Amino acid sequence: MTTPAIQWYPGHIAKAEKALKEQLKLVDVVLEVRDARIPLATQHPQVPQWVGSKARVLVLNRMDMIPSQVRQLWESWFESQGETPYFTDAQHGKGIQAVTEAAQAAGVEMNRRRRDRGMLPRPVRAVVIGFPNVGKSALINRLLNKRVVESARRPGVTKQLRWVRISNEIELLDAPGVIPGKLNDQEAAIKLAICEDIGEASYDNQRVAAELVELLNYLGDVAGNFLPGSPLQSRYGLDAKECTGEDYLVNLAKERNQGDVERTARQLLNDFRKGLMGAIPLELPPI
Repeated sequence: MTTPAIQWYPGHIAKAEKALKEQLKLVDVVLEVRDARIPLATQHPQVPQWVGSKARVLVLNRMDMIPSQVRQLWESWFESQGETPYFTDAQHGKGIQAVTEAAQAAGVEMNRRRRDRGMLPRPVRAVVIGFPNVGKSALINRLLNKRVVESARRPGVTKQLRWVRISNEIELLDAPGVIPGKLNDQEAAIKLAICEDIGEASYDNQRVAAELVELLNYLGDVAGNFLPGSPLQSRYGLDAKECTGEDYLVNLAKERNQGDVERTARQLLNDFRKGLMGAIPLELPPI
């Protein structure tokens, strides 16, 4: 397709990034939240630079949207890179306790250093960062066991930085989603759009839906044992194997929506995002 490259960098995110970098000076631990379906595409390239020597807890949210064997693959891969991933399903409260304990452990070390300098202990200050719509606010609400920050299945809900107290041990900073100034990697950008981890204004639905079809075909060829059968065939009764993503959209639109390709593209993306095609990873660990 000859549609424009995916690109989105609204002013409120640029502003939030500047404020976040200032607030990072005050925190002890960074909770970096990524989308478990695309852990590499939702890795912000500047996070290591921002975090520096601070403690970091890597949270892979939406673990319910990938098969358990893929979760195990990612767990092994991240551990081989010297990292411990914490898998969560913030929507349903799974994996939250382990994240709390990891943040508290960072606080123990921080307060040990304070005591060594003759200072009184204080609650650990943590910040939750990540791309838009990866589940940061839902995670905070689960950590608090109550709804204190707005959460929705769309990017851009959190517009400003705010502190919330989890307990006597932890204070959390909820930050708006941040994305790189330029999405130079268009393959990653497509995955972000498919998973709704960037705003809809930045992409063309038909292009992204066609790319999803081709990506599912590719994953079916190279890693079919990790997909729930043939997701498109199972969902729509129409095989995608012998056609391009664009052709598949056109054929599906004829069958279902009187040829309305835009409506069909939106429906296909929405079905994937809601998990109606099954638990489907769009990335597997690098070999």
